[in-house]
Amino acid sequence: MNRPLKILVLQFASIGDVVLTTPVVRSLKQQLPNAIIHFCTKQAYQSIVENNPRIARAHFVDGNLFRLLKELRAEQFDYVIDLQNTFLTSLIKATTGSRSYSIEKQSFREWLYIRWKVNAMTEQHIVDRYMATIQPLGVENDGRGLDYFIPYKDEVETNWLPETHQNGFVAYAIGGQSLTRRLPVLRMIELCIKINYPVILLGDKADRKVGDEIVQAIGERQIYNACGHFNLNQSASLLQRARVVFSHDTGLMHIAAAFRKKVYSIWGSTTPQFGFYPYKTPHVRLETPGLGCRPCSASNSGNCPMKHFKCMNNLPSILK
Repeated sequence: MNRPLKILVLQFASIGDVVLTTPVVRSLKQQLPNAIIHFCTKQAYQSIVENNPRIARAHFVDGNLFRLLKELRAEQFDYVIDLQNTFLTSLIKATTGSRSYSIEKQSFREWLYIRWKVNAMTEQHIVDRYMATIQPLGVENDGRGLDYFIPYKDEVETNWLPETHQNGFVAYAIGGQSLTRRLPVLRMIELCIKINYPVILLGDKADRKVGDEIVQAIGERQIYNACGHFNLNQSASLLQRARVVFSHDTGLMHIAAAFRKKVYSIWGSTTPQFGFYPYKTPHVRLETPGLGCRPCSASNSGNCPMKHFKCMNNLPSILK
């Protein structure tokens, strides 16, 4: 009888990055039947990993790094799978003393692409790069896409929604890590008008003000501003029920992909060539072609450094 094989998976970057690791977790668990999977991430992402039935235990960075390192070392893992390859994950690997496999970073290629617009990026989705990390264990990509698990308590009931949205709706994730990843408000309004169907706006509390502006411009019969009203799992429940999903380059886009929704992904300062486009689901990429300033060095902070924001302002007509 094979003894249990304890495996730790590391990913701290973002909501989307954690969702994108789910094929790794599933493949490890299903192709190594004796595997016991642990997952280490930020406390903020607890609701994503704690409901994944393939994860036996989650560990979180809660501000006390020494305590976390002591906790992980005590587990005596057989393998550590590092899907981020940062100083923190290197410290964890050194502390555990376990055999590890780490994702191959593309820092120089990314620098060339952002700084000099030389696209030397590999034509590979980030999930496929994650999966390549565990190939030495004899684990292959099963091609089944992403997973997302919603607990029953977070399933949104139909009667929680306005009557105008109870018989079907389109979801639009209006958030983004920076202004350069989001449509300007007027273009969001233009998009919602063109959809011409009940729309639920999704995002966090920081997005609520923009959502209110869209509602004020179009009206409550077509637009329901759910930003900040639902938690992450409840927002995922709404994505699961949506007819289609529009999204900026954000974590909710990847959650929609986990439910195999058709996704209209909207790209500004970032580009799909970085490998973070919707995975294993029907999708349409909406971006302004031929701009010499994309991808943008301000992809994660600030406003357009060129002051024109053509990547979003010149975006071709989204709906004909």
